[in-house]
Amino acid sequence: MKRIFLFVATNLAVMLVMSVVLSLLGVNRYLTGSGLNLGSLMVYSLVVGFTGAFISLLMSKPMAKWSTGAHVIEAPSSSTELWLVDTVKRLSDRAGIAMPEVAIYEGEPNAFATGAFKNSALVAVSTGLLESMTKDEVEAVLGHEIAHVANGDMVTLTLIQGVVNTFVVFLARVVGYLIDKAVFRNSDDRGPGIGYMVTVFVCEILFGILASIIVAWFSRYREFRADAGSAKLLGSPQPMVNALARLGGLEPAATLPQNFRSFGINGGGSGFAALFSSHPPIEQRIAALRNAQ
Repeated sequence: MKRIFLFVATNLAVMLVMSVVLSLLGVNRYLTGSGLNLGSLMVYSLVVGFTGAFISLLMSKPMAKWSTGAHVIEAPSSSTELWLVDTVKRLSDRAGIAMPEVAIYEGEPNAFATGAFKNSALVAVSTGLLESMTKDEVEAVLGHEIAHVANGDMVTLTLIQGVVNTFVVFLARVVGYLIDKAVFRNSDDRGPGIGYMVTVFVCEILFGILASIIVAWFSRYREFRADAGSAKLLGSPQPMVNALARLGGLEPAATLPQNFRSFGINGGGSGFAALFSSHPPIEQRIAALRNAQ
């Protein structure tokens, strides 16, 4: 679950830095000084929106290792580590991808996969998961994570994040320009005024909240798809059903950093919070697997 804090935080931090740098270079003043140049604004928005998303993607694997304290298994030192590496190898071969790095980290039951490229990914499981599940259930969880990698979910999530970031930056500045011109100033011979800056700031927060709902919806969709992928790799949905049922009876995995929660196996929310949840409720995932039988 650590992936959302690092992915989103890094993404937003880079967006902020890029926005400040471009503003200091006079880009905002150029865009609004003598009328809004929509073409230039779109280029500006693309640069700011996608830069953060792609830097977050490229940093995802080292950040995941650092934030979880994950230990990559270079040479298995126990029967559990040997079984874990062999299982990931077998599943990745079935999925047609290169063998990911395999890691273990201390924490409550959870697992995640990350990495910028399909053939150089990382699959990590927690000690809590290994201790609380049977081998068949752990294998199902590993199949779920391998399915994420094979589906290219990390790249797709990055592209979606970049697109929504772009529209947040673009629309916030369009609204800011219109309000600044209509309410706060009467002429176009000056650069952006205080109305523009305040409006852009407020709109980026509001539009960012709406954008996060879109990203969370896709994240939930890919969880269903990864569950189905695990069932396909194992030849039956029952191991994944059993793994999810066991996870449903365990404590939430709060040890993953917030920015990595969308990459974990466990999660979910209810009520209004479900709109922002990266994972569907466990019971919905189990029902989807059973209905697919």
